[in-house]
Amino acid sequence: MRVPLSWLGEFVDLEPGTTPEEVHAALVSVGLEEEDIHTFELSGPIVVGQVLEFVEEPQTNGKTIRWCQVRVAPEGETAADGGADVRGIVCGARNFFEGDKVVVTLPGAVLPGPFPIAARKTYGHVSDGMIASARELGLGQDHDGILRLTTLGLDPEVGTDAVSLLGLDDAAVEVNVTPDRGYAFSIRGIAREYSHATGAAFRDPAQAVPVSANHASGFSVTVDDAAPIRGHVGASVFVTRVVRDVDATRPTPAWMIARLKLAGIRSISLIVDITNYVMLELGEPIHGYDLDKLSGGIVVRRATAGEKLVTLDDQTRTLDAEDLVITDDSGPIGLAGVMGGASTEIGAGTRNVLIEAANFDPVSIARTARRHKLPSEASKRFERGVDPQVAVAAAGRVVQLLEQLAGGRADDLGSLLDASQTADAIRLPDGYLSALIGVDYTDDEIRSALAEIGGGVTETADGLLVAPPTWRPDLRDKSDLAEEVARIVGYDRIPSVLPVAPPGRGLSREQRLRRAVAQTLADNGSTEVLSFPFVSEAQNDRFGRADATGHVPAVRLANALDATAPYLRTSLLPGLLDAAKRNLARGLVDLRVYELGTVFRPSDGSVGSTSLPPGAARPGADVLAELNAGIPAQPRFLAGLVVGDVVDKQPGMPATPGGLIDALDMVRQTAAAVGVVVDVVQSSHQALHPGRTAQLVALAADGTQVPVGYAGELLPALAHELDLPRVVAVFELDLDALIAVAPADIVAGVIAGFPAATQDLSLVVPVEVPAGDVLRAVREGAGPLLEDIRLVDDYRGPGLPDATKSLTFALRFRADDRTLTAAEASEAKLAGSARAADLYGAAIRE
Repeated sequence: MRVPLSWLGEFVDLEPGTTPEEVHAALVSVGLEEEDIHTFELSGPIVVGQVLEFVEEPQTNGKTIRWCQVRVAPEGETAADGGADVRGIVCGARNFFEGDKVVVTLPGAVLPGPFPIAARKTYGHVSDGMIASARELGLGQDHDGILRLTTLGLDPEVGTDAVSLLGLDDAAVEVNVTPDRGYAFSIRGIAREYSHATGAAFRDPAQAVPVSANHASGFSVTVDDAAPIRGHVGASVFVTRVVRDVDATRPTPAWMIARLKLAGIRSISLIVDITNYVMLELGEPIHGYDLDKLSGGIVVRRATAGEKLVTLDDQTRTLDAEDLVITDDSGPIGLAGVMGGASTEIGAGTRNVLIEAANFDPVSIARTARRHKLPSEASKRFERGVDPQVAVAAAGRVVQLLEQLAGGRADDLGSLLDASQTADAIRLPDGYLSALIGVDYTDDEIRSALAEIGGGVTETADGLLVAPPTWRPDLRDKSDLAEEVARIVGYDRIPSVLPVAPPGRGLSREQRLRRAVAQTLADNGSTEVLSFPFVSEAQNDRFGRADATGHVPAVRLANALDATAPYLRTSLLPGLLDAAKRNLARGLVDLRVYELGTVFRPSDGSVGSTSLPPGAARPGADVLAELNAGIPAQPRFLAGLVVGDVVDKQPGMPATPGGLIDALDMVRQTAAAVGVVVDVVQSSHQALHPGRTAQLVALAADGTQVPVGYAGELLPALAHELDLPRVVAVFELDLDALIAVAPADIVAGVIAGFPAATQDLSLVVPVEVPAGDVLRAVREGAGPLLEDIRLVDDYRGPGLPDATKSLTFALRFRADDRTLTAAEASEAKLAGSARAADLYGAAIRE
């Protein structure tokens, strides 16, 4: 919300010389958020001038300029810049006449841009200043010609300061309005907040509208809402007023244009500007109809599915059965609270105006605005809640301005429909505020603060009964009142106390292990990323876990942020691949990234099948149980991706490309962080290379093997489809399952006190036997003396029988209580070889 200071000063006392920064500070002290300061960003001598004469001079480039003589100061007096009273100025515009009064920027002035003005030679003349257009002054976008002051209804003296004349010396403060404080979307609301902060006297503009302007009848208005949303009727208040014989061609006053501009709204026409001005002033959106284009009375109803409406932006919109519409005998003429229809639009020929000031259901307006992707200043206010009691005053204020500025005549024709309900009073028990906030407020402070925000305060035997003001629909319970007292009395009264954690609590085992995993991967050079959990069906089918039918069950969102990604992820890999693609497009070609997050597995229940009790009533245990059953399972997964080089090219050493080995290293780092051993078993996956895919199996303490994930290289065709390099190594782990088999405590290994015995073992096996299977067989057969085993060579070539391969393993043996002899190590090695021979027909290579 942008608030011009001159406008604010009409409703609350501002000390002379108050700066925008001081206003910001005051508003921040009562909970509003400071955003920005807006000015017209011009300075220097900018005055009213009068065109005495001009000569049109055609140029060789086809353009015709005017060499003008312009009086910029009373005859014989010195101009604002110290120069002569008549100046020669070159002007390219041709929309003015001799005798016109215009805005002249003299040398030394600076216009928005910044655009400094100086005397300069152009088209064979020295132009001693510039005649300005509305856009050059920052008043609008009109750049077709210079600004003629007569079009604004002004006839000032020559030499008058044009900055103050046009209101260009004003400034506006901008604050962020949170969704629960819709009343602050008005000068009225901000002035009240400034009064709370400073104690300055507040004058309610709604009470300044003459009472005689608030009575009218005879115009038919019907609210026919057969399908209210959440039981709330679409329109609780509907006020109409008629003003006749308006002159729609009259100019909008300069002061109003300047205020609207500072408030972020462009000037359109006098009648439209007046409705926007009143909306900003009182917070009540106003809509004006050309009365002569209406057919019969007005009916407010829900749209019929498929009905059409051409809105003011000339777009034909297909209506939904939930949309609230304004209709006459011809059909829909407006989307209630969002945008009017083109059929009753006010134009230059409008003579009689019907004014509408209503109060619409916030939920209906919010849904309509989002459904049609049509946010507006009106919908922004209605969906946050508008004071139902300000509609009459707002309509009367529009009538007042149309009479004063457009020459209109107020008519007795109109209507007043008021079915608004008074909010229930809130009980505030004695001692509640102090217990909740930690400040000992006096009874006078509490009553004064609540009365200051407009609440009706009544004392009871055990506390206070507070009736919220009509402009504060956000005040619903005693905690809301506590917040109001805290901010009105002052947040500085609340002590800063560091809470003491209860003894015996801290991170759970699962939290500690998850943090250990993330820290270990980061310490080893990987980068953590965070991706959105929303994916397409194709992405889930590509990486998710398919059921017996081959389909990947997934949770579909009812109101997805992105229509192309309406599902919750069943794998972390789609997000990692998107992150890799984005980084590669920005020139970061070497990546080793990981993500730790939740995936979503649909449950048997249905989240939307349970009816909830109305209002603030707590659901019963059976309803809560059914809701919980419908929540999808959300296990925590860990996924990683390696692409590009893992070691950069260096003098004397080529770059080392990354691949599956590096992804498996990340898996082993993860396993070590939780104290688990993970084995690699050859496997397959629909998105991974058939010869370079592994299942990841964790070894539990009892010796059982638990599948916890997979690793591999992306199919080259899929990598090409995703605009990724040919080699993309990935892995994904069910981190919850991995932690479940981890030991309760991770104990550091004993530092060996005796030397190790190392030996190599080369086994010849059929080529189709996975090396991992052979490694596990040797480890199982070698027994407890085997400390470590690694595959160091896989040979396939001359010297071996057909269809076989030679696998060489490096073995390390060690005993805890003695130095092993060569014979003991050899015996253990041969035992391992024998086990591999039994299982896979392995033979020691000679």
